[in-house]
Parts: sequence; C-alpha cells; structure tokens
Amino acid sequence: MTILVTGGAGYIGSHTVRALQEEGEEVVVLDDLSEGHRKAVKGTKLRKVDLKSAVRTKKALCEIRPEAVFHFAASCYVGESVTDPGKYYRQNVVALLNLLEGMAAASCKRMVFSSTCAIYGEPKRIPITEDLPKNPVNSYGRTKLHGEGMLADYHRAHGIESVSLRYFNAAGAHPDGSLGEDHEPETHLIPLVLDVALGKRKDIKIFGTDYPTRDGTCIRDYIHVMDLARAHILGLACLRDGRAGVRAYNLGNETGHSVLEVLEAARKVTGHPIPAEDAPRRPGDPPKLVGSSALARNELGWQPRFGDLEAILATAWNWHRNHPDGYGETG
Repeated sequence: MTILVTGGAGYIGSHTVRALQEEGEEVVVLDDLSEGHRKAVKGTKLRKVDLKSAVRTKKALCEIRPEAVFHFAASCYVGESVTDPGKYYRQNVVALLNLLEGMAAASCKRMVFSSTCAIYGEPKRIPITEDLPKNPVNSYGRTKLHGEGMLADYHRAHGIESVSLRYFNAAGAHPDGSLGEDHEPETHLIPLVLDVALGKRKDIKIFGTDYPTRDGTCIRDYIHVMDLARAHILGLACLRDGRAGVRAYNLGNETGHSVLEVLEAARKVTGHPIPAEDAPRRPGDPPKLVGSSALARNELGWQPRFGDLEAILATAWNWHRNHPDGYGETG
C-alpha cells in the first residue's frame, strides 16, 4: 500500500520519506515545490500539487488511493505568521481542509499530522505535557491547533484516524550526509550559526538577551530530524494496529538549550569563533519551550537516538560544510 507524503520534498518530510523507504514502504510525494527540493526526493515518485487547490488535491488523492497520509506541507515560521497571518490560514487550514476532503473521497482513513509545540503558547509549567492548556501566541500555533481540531471533526464524521506529533525544534541532518536543511530564507538558529562558520554570514543575531532564563536568551528543546522521522513511522504502526483514534504526542529530547549554549556547542563542533550580536526580541517568541516525551515513549515506544546537542550539531555541520549552497535549487 502507498504512503502519501505531502511536503515530502521539504526538510522533515524528505528525511521521513527516506526512513519510510528504508522500512520497505511504497512512497509517493505530493509537493508544490514552493519551498521543497526535487533533489531531496530524487528517485521517489513526486507529483507537483498545490494543496490549496481543492480540485487538484481531490484528484490526486483519488488517483493515488493511499493507505495513509503523512502531512508535512505547511508554513512554519513564527515571525512571518505574526506579520502575514493570511498565508498561514490558507496553507495550514485551507490546504488541510482540502486534503481531508480528498482523503474522505478516496476512503483513506489514516493520517500522521505534523503539529507543533507552538500550540501551547507560553506554558505555565516545564516540561510541557500534552494535558497542559493550549494557548498559542502566534498564527502558526493557532493554525496548527485548528488543524488538530479538524482531525477530531473528520474522525467523527468520516472515521479518519490520526496521530498528531507536536515537534519541538527540529535540527540536524541525515547521518550519511545526503539530506539536510535548506530553507530560503533561513530563519532557524542552527543553520544560521553554521552559515557563520562557513563564512556566509559575518555573525549571528541573538534576538533577546533579557528573557527570564538562566542566561537571558531563549531556551528550546532540540530534536534530531531522524528521530522525528522515526516517530512518524511509529505513528503509522499505531494507526495500523488500530490503537490511534485521535492521538497527539509531544516530541522532544526533554533537555532545553539556550541560544548561547547552542552557540558554544557550535563553536566546539566547527572550530570557528562564530561571533554574535545582540538584537531586539522577536514577536511571538516564548522564553522557554521544553517538552516531556513520556507519552510518546510509553505509547509509541519512541526513543530518541540523538540526545546530545553536539551530536545533533555534528550531523548538521557535516551536511552544511559539504553542501554550502544546500541542494543548489529551489522548486
């Protein structure tokens, strides 16, 4: 049976496609290539489809007739979601609606959904557990929370079962160096830091040094992209076993690292001084996000294999230094 991966030419999607193929699954990628890369899914069946088109999405689903859908196709920049919320509601809500309608028409009853820790907003307790209130502070988090609600509605109406995976900060690259992170524009901390080490930027901006954290900079929970990919495969197993219904899990390493700590680790890994410059806070950035993954460990059997920040950085550095221009393409 076919596994359909939307946004499969993107960062997390392409790593998950590789993991699925290594498990012997038949994979088809649906991507509009607005941010993804053909080279990231070379040798994989790829259909160029914009999910914001209801007609084209339904047509693709009815032709492919997948067993399950892994849904990665989304806009995911916190800052941009504050300044351009319309883009996020179109891509993260309207496109998901079209996809769910297409799944219903194609009698596809299983989805693994790419969600986010941003649905919690500024949590009252750390580590974050799944039962905490959902109070997103930006459009990105709000649209993903809407998405989880839509999955519950489509389960009641059409029997579509789902596993939502609430990521913390994805990082790293495939250990063999063939896949990595390539965004344009790039806003994620680790690739920006490594661009400084490569000489592509003169320094790294630290957005906010007065947060109520141990060194004044934001703290985040970094999780290796291949550990995220593995969680999706375990989510599929949960769906196949009939254990899902509508389930949601946090995915993180349960260890928070500040911006300054990431910088120091990157200096050790790269051997570069990586100069930094203080800058004002960005809107929509909570001071601290660290998750509990106990539920995913207990119910999915998920266990991160890259728990050390320097190990995560080493795989990212291996990709970036050997691919300084990323995949060398857009679209």
